[in-house]
Amino acid sequence: MVQQATAPDRLPDALIPSLAAALGAASVLAGPDIPPRNESDWSTLGPLRPLAVVRPVDTAGVAAAMRICAEHGVPVVPQGGLTGLCGGARPVAGSVALSLERMVGVEEVDTASATMTVRAGTPLQAVQQAADEAGFFIPLDLGARGSCAIGGNLSTNAGGNRVIRYGMAREMVLGIEVVLPGGEVVTSLNKMLKNNAGYDLKHLFIGSEGTLGVITRAVLRLFPKPGCTMAALCGLSSYEHTVRLLNAARRGLGPLLSAFEVMWPDYWDVVTQKVPGIRSPISGGHAGYVLVEAQGIDEAVDGPRFQAWLERQAEEGVIADAAVAQSLSDIRAFWGVRDAAAEFKQVLGPHESFDIGLPVAAMDDYVRACRAALEQRLPGIFALFYGHIGDGNLHIVAGVPGVEPQPKQEIVETVYAMVREFGGTVSAEHGIGLTKKPFLPYVRSEAELALMRRLKDALDPRGLLNPGKVL
Repeated sequence: MVQQATAPDRLPDALIPSLAAALGAASVLAGPDIPPRNESDWSTLGPLRPLAVVRPVDTAGVAAAMRICAEHGVPVVPQGGLTGLCGGARPVAGSVALSLERMVGVEEVDTASATMTVRAGTPLQAVQQAADEAGFFIPLDLGARGSCAIGGNLSTNAGGNRVIRYGMAREMVLGIEVVLPGGEVVTSLNKMLKNNAGYDLKHLFIGSEGTLGVITRAVLRLFPKPGCTMAALCGLSSYEHTVRLLNAARRGLGPLLSAFEVMWPDYWDVVTQKVPGIRSPISGGHAGYVLVEAQGIDEAVDGPRFQAWLERQAEEGVIADAAVAQSLSDIRAFWGVRDAAAEFKQVLGPHESFDIGLPVAAMDDYVRACRAALEQRLPGIFALFYGHIGDGNLHIVAGVPGVEPQPKQEIVETVYAMVREFGGTVSAEHGIGLTKKPFLPYVRSEAELALMRRLKDALDPRGLLNPGKVL
C-alpha cells in the first residue's frame, strides 16, 4: 500500500532556517514571498499555496532540500515549467514546492557521441536551439516549448508531433541524474547507445511524474538535422482510406515519415470556418483530413520521391484531394490548421480537453461511439476529434455551449468510460497527475497497479515525494 504523507499544517520552526543555511537565503521563499506561479500548473484544479518554495541552483542543492524536508516529515512537490495539464506539479496541502527554474543550461554537446547533457530546468526551446547551433536536431517538440522544462518533459514522458518517427521522450534519453526522496543522488549520465550493464534505471524515473525521484540532469540523444521538409494536406473519403494512407506512408516513405496528423470533419469545419487567420488549403466535405509530413536529407532526391508517392496514392483512389506544400510558408500554414486548437477557448468558449490513446483500427469507431454517448447524456454538446493517429494518440475537445460551469464530471466520465470499452488509455502523453488518477484503474490491471505501489513504497516508503499523484 502506498503511504500518503501526513503533511504539517504549518511550517516546522527549524525548516526554513535549515533550508536557508544549506541553500542560501535567496533559494528559499516563504510567506508573502511565494510567487503565485508556484501555486499551480496549467491544470484547471485551481491554486494551492505551498508552505515554501525552494529554488536550488544545482544537484547538491536539490539533494540538501530533499534531505532536510525528509528529516522534518514535509512533503515535496517537484516543479519544472509548470505547463502540465493534469495537476502533477500542483502543490498539495502542507508541502514544499521544489522548483528547478534556476537549474538551467546546456552543460555539454558531445559531437562524437551525438549527445547533449542538460540541466533539468532548461526550457525545451533552449535545448532545441542549442542542438541546432551545434548542427544537430532534437525531435521532441511541444506547443509549450518556450515554457516547459526538459526535466518535466522526461518526468511525464512527453510525446509531441514526431513520435511516429522518433518515439516518445524516453527514446531520446541515454542517461539521467536523479535525487531520491531521502536526498541520495544517483548519477548515471551514460552516453552509450549500447549499455546493458544491469537494470536500466532511468526508465524507473522517466514517466513517473516526479513520484519516485527528481530528475536533475539528463543526457539526450542528438539526431542529424533534416535537410528538407515536405508536406501535404489531404482529403479522404473514409477512415478506411486514412488507415490505408498511413500504411502506404510507412511503406513508401519509410524513415522519411515524420508526422501523420488526422482531423475529423467536426474539427476541420470549426477550424476553417471560425478560427481567425486560418485558410483552408483544400475544399471541405471530406470524411477525414490528413497532414502528412516527411523530413529528408536531400531536396533533389527526397522531394521528387515524396511527390511520386503522393501521386500514387491519388491514382489508387486513396486520396480524394490534396494540397502540396511549395514552401516553408505553406508547411507552416498546414500546421496552423492542425495547431489551431490553441484558439478554441476564444472560439468555442469553456470546454474540456482530452488526450487519450487507442488502437489505430478502432479510432473511428471510438469517435462515433463517444460522440453518440456524449450527445445522449448531454444534448447539445459539441465534440471535436483530431490527433496524431500514427502513434495511436487522439485528442478530444467537448463542451456544452452557453453552460457555465461546464458539466465536467459528466463529460469526463463519458469519454473515459468509452476509452475503457475500446481498450485504450486515458493518457497518451500528458501523464496522470491528480486529474486522471480516478480513472487509472480503467486502463491498468490490479496486478500492474500493485507493482507500481511496490515500487513507490520501495523508493519513497514515507510517501513524501509528490504525494497523492498517479497512485
